[in-house]
Amino acid sequence: MNIETTHITRLLAAISLVTLAGCGGDSATKSNFENVDASEPVSDWQMVWSDEFEGSAIDTNKWNYELNCNGGGNNEKQCYTDSEQNAFIADGVLNIVALPAEEGAEKPYTSARLNTRYNADFTYGRFEVRAKLPSGQGSWPAFWMLPTDEVYGTWPRSGEIDVLESVNLKTPDEDGGIESSIHGTLHYGRAWPDNSSTGKEFKFPENTNPADDFHTYAVEWQEGEIRWYVDGYLYATQRQSEVRTNASGEAVGLKHRGWFAEYFEQGSGELTTHWDSAPFDKDFHLLLNLAVGGDWPENVNDLGVDASAFENGQTFAIDYVRVYQCASNPETGKGCETIRPGYNSLDDALLEGDAPIPSPPSTGIATPLTIFGESFNPNWPAWDCCGGSTPAIVADETQGDVVEFVVGAEPTVMGFISREIFITDEAGKASPFDASPMLDEGYVRFKMKVTNAPGTADAAWLVKLESNEGSSALEMPITDSIEGVSPVVGQWQTYTFLLKDLDAANLDISAIDVIMVFPAWGAGEGAVYLIDDVEITQDNLGVSPELTIFTDEQNLAWPMWDCCGGSTPVEAMDDEEHGLTAEFSIGAEPTVMGFNSRTSSGGAGESFDASSILDEGVIQFDLKVTSAPSDPTTPWLFKVESNEGDSAVELELTASVEGVAPVTGEWQTYTFKLSDLAAAGLDVSTIDVLMIFPAWGAGEGSVYRVDNVKIYNPNAAPAATGELTVFKDAAADQWSIWDCCGGSTPTTETDDDAHGAVAQFSIGSTATVMGFIADEDVSFDASAILENGVVQFDMKVVSAPSDIDAQWLFKIESIGTSSAVELALSSSVEGQVPVTGEWQTYTFPLQQLFDAGLDISALNVIMVFPSWDMGDGALYRIDNVIIANP
Repeated sequence: MNIETTHITRLLAAISLVTLAGCGGDSATKSNFENVDASEPVSDWQMVWSDEFEGSAIDTNKWNYELNCNGGGNNEKQCYTDSEQNAFIADGVLNIVALPAEEGAEKPYTSARLNTRYNADFTYGRFEVRAKLPSGQGSWPAFWMLPTDEVYGTWPRSGEIDVLESVNLKTPDEDGGIESSIHGTLHYGRAWPDNSSTGKEFKFPENTNPADDFHTYAVEWQEGEIRWYVDGYLYATQRQSEVRTNASGEAVGLKHRGWFAEYFEQGSGELTTHWDSAPFDKDFHLLLNLAVGGDWPENVNDLGVDASAFENGQTFAIDYVRVYQCASNPETGKGCETIRPGYNSLDDALLEGDAPIPSPPSTGIATPLTIFGESFNPNWPAWDCCGGSTPAIVADETQGDVVEFVVGAEPTVMGFISREIFITDEAGKASPFDASPMLDEGYVRFKMKVTNAPGTADAAWLVKLESNEGSSALEMPITDSIEGVSPVVGQWQTYTFLLKDLDAANLDISAIDVIMVFPAWGAGEGAVYLIDDVEITQDNLGVSPELTIFTDEQNLAWPMWDCCGGSTPVEAMDDEEHGLTAEFSIGAEPTVMGFNSRTSSGGAGESFDASSILDEGVIQFDLKVTSAPSDPTTPWLFKVESNEGDSAVELELTASVEGVAPVTGEWQTYTFKLSDLAAAGLDVSTIDVLMIFPAWGAGEGSVYRVDNVKIYNPNAAPAATGELTVFKDAAADQWSIWDCCGGSTPTTETDDDAHGAVAQFSIGSTATVMGFIADEDVSFDASAILENGVVQFDMKVVSAPSDIDAQWLFKIESIGTSSAVELALSSSVEGQVPVTGEWQTYTFPLQQLFDAGLDISALNVIMVFPSWDMGDGALYRIDNVIIANP
C-alpha cells in the first residue's frame, strides 16, 4: 500500500509479465516448511509498543482513523470511515471490514484505514502482526509503514515499507491453483512515475491459505537492511546499495545493488542520488487497512471486483500488533538479527534493488598495461625492496630479454613498483594503474622461471599486490593462480590472477602500484629467478579511445563549420587516396573554419575527453590548399578549444610534428601532440572545436580541403572488435528476430539490391512489441565502445499502422530487464520519423543510452515498434542492426 499511486508500478509489472514475456522473470518463492527450522526473535528484542486489542474499543491514543474517498491513489473502490461497522474489536481481535456502501454513495464500498502517525513512530526494530486475511477478488489488505515526516520528500522519496500485502486470496491464480501468496515490498527512489520498488512474493504451501487461519508476519529493520518473515521464516532480505570506490573516493560501481534515495540537498538545492541507508533511516509509523479493488487486484486473477465476495463483508482480522527494539544497539537496530543460511545470498533471500549504477569517473575504457616485455617500462622499474641488489635484464634462450632477481642473505621482497621515490628513469613517472574497467574479465599475468631454488627447501613462493601507496594490499601463495602450480627449477611457467578475485579479496584495483613475486620473507637466500611478460590486461581488449571527426564523410556530431564568413563548407571528392573530403572557401569576410561539436553551431554537444591518451595521443589531419590566399605570406594556423572556449591553444601549422607549411596542390599531414597542447594550457578533457585556417583577415580567396581528422593514440594496440552485428542478411548466432506477444513469427524476406535479406515484422490486432532478442543467458557487453559506439539499424515501413497517432519507438534492454531505455525514433541522431516505402537509418549513441540509465554491459533485447496497442496493420522491415563504433 501507499499514500498515492503506489501500485501503479505493480500494475505495470503485472502487465509486463503478460505483454512482455521473455523480457522478465517470476520472483515467486515456494518454501518447503518441512526443511526449515524457523527461528523466533532472539532474546535481545525487547517489546516497546503493542496493541493486543483486549479492550472494548479501538484505542485512539494509539490509532488514528483516516477518513477519505480518494482511492489511495490506486483507483480503489472504497471510502475509509470511522464507523464501528468498518473497524471494531471483538474477542480480542481487531476487525477491519470492507462492506458494500449504501446506494448512491461516492464509492461502492466502505472500509477502514488506521495509522499510528505521531502516536507511535519508530526508526528500526521488529514490527510484527498476527492476522487472518480476507479473501475474494478485489480484496487488498495491508500492514505497512510510511515515513512520519517525509524528510527526503514526498512519496516515494522518503520510502515505504510494506510488511504484508495480499490480493484476491482464494481466487484462481495464474498457475491454475488457488491464490495463496503474500508480498513484502519496499518503495523508494525517484519521484513518481519514475519511482522504484523491490519486493518478493511468498507462496504458502499447498492446502494452506493465509485467509483460513492466523499467521504471523514481520519485518526486522536495521540500519542498511530489512528482512521479511512469515511465521518466523525469513523469506526476503533487502539492503542499501554498497558503492565501490577507488583510491580517490570516487564511485566506480556497485558492490551490491540495493535501494537508493534521490532528494534535494539542503545547501545547494541540487537533486542528488544517495547510495546509503536513506530513505530508510528516519521515523516511520504503522498502517493497517483493507482496500477494495484498485490497480493491482483488479488486473490480476479473475480481474475486477467480485461483488458477491463482499456482499456480507470481508474481514481483515488482527490478533495483535507488536513493536520490538533491539537492546543490543537501539541506535542502529543491529545485533538482534533473526537469520538463516541464504538470507544474504542473491540465489536465495537477498534481493537486488533498483539503484542506478554510478558512472565511473574515467572513460571506463579498458586499457592494457605492460609492466615488462623485453624492456623496462620507465614508469614501473624492477625493484628490490630491502636486499640491496639491482634487478637487471638478462638474455634467456627461449624468452629473449627478461628480468633477473637475486635474493641474498638479507630478507627482502622483489618485483615492480610505480611510486615516485623509486623511479630513476627521467622518462618515467609514478603511474598507479586503474584496472577497474577490466574487473569482470581482466587479469594480472606474468611468466617466471626459477634458475636456482632458495636455500630453504620448503620456502613458499608468494605474490603480493599493493594499491594507493600501500593503503590496500593483498598477499597470496603463487599457487592461488588460475594455473595452480608451484615453480619448478629450470621451467618457464605462466601465472594468472583474475582481477575479480583480487577485488573480492578487498584489493583496491583502481590504483595498483606494486606487484611483487618472491620466496617467503627470510627464507629466500640463494634464490635466482627470471620474470617476463608482466601485464594487466584482458582477452579481446578494446583499447585507447579515439574520435574520428572527418574521414570520407563528416561526423554529424562534429559538423563542418564557418565561424563568421557566411559560407557553407561542403563535401568534395578528391583523389583516390582521400575520396570525399571537407572543403572550405574564404571570401571577403574575415573568418575561421573547421569542425565544431557545440550545439550552438549545430553539433551534438559531445566534447571529447582525451585525458586517457594524454601521454601519447595526437590531433592529426590531412590538408591540401587548392587555392592560396591573396597574400602568399599569410601564415596557416591550427586552433583547438575546450569547454565552450574556457581554454584554447593556437599554433602555426609549422609548429606541428612535421614542421612544414602548406604547399598549394599537395596533401600534407599535420600532427599536434596532446601533451604539448596541454602544456600550452589546453584542457584536453572537453575538446569541442578544431579550426584550420589562414590568419584572420588575410584568407580571402583561399580554398582548401581537409581529410582524416582524428584525435587518437597512434601507438595504441589495435582495438578489439567490441562490436556486434545483430542482423545483416540473417540474425547473429544466439540472437533471433522476435514477436513478444502477438503470436506471429517474423520472417526473413528479400528486399532491394542494397539490402538483400531483411527481417520483416507484421503486427495484428494483439498488442505487441517486436525486434531482436538474445538466447537465455546470452547478452552483449558494449562497455569497451561506450564513448563512441552506437546502436544503429535501417528500417523501412511497408504498411503504416491503421492508427495514424501511433508513434514509432526504439527500446533496448539489458539482461533480466534490469535496465531499459525507450525512445522515439525521432530522437535518433538522424531525427527522422519513418516514411512509408523508404529505407531510413536510425542511430542511437551508446553514451546517450547509458546516460538514460541503460546497463550497456549485458544488452539482450533490441525492439523497434509502433506504440503499444496502436500498431494493428503495421508491416515493416529492418536490416543492418549493429552495436558498434561507426
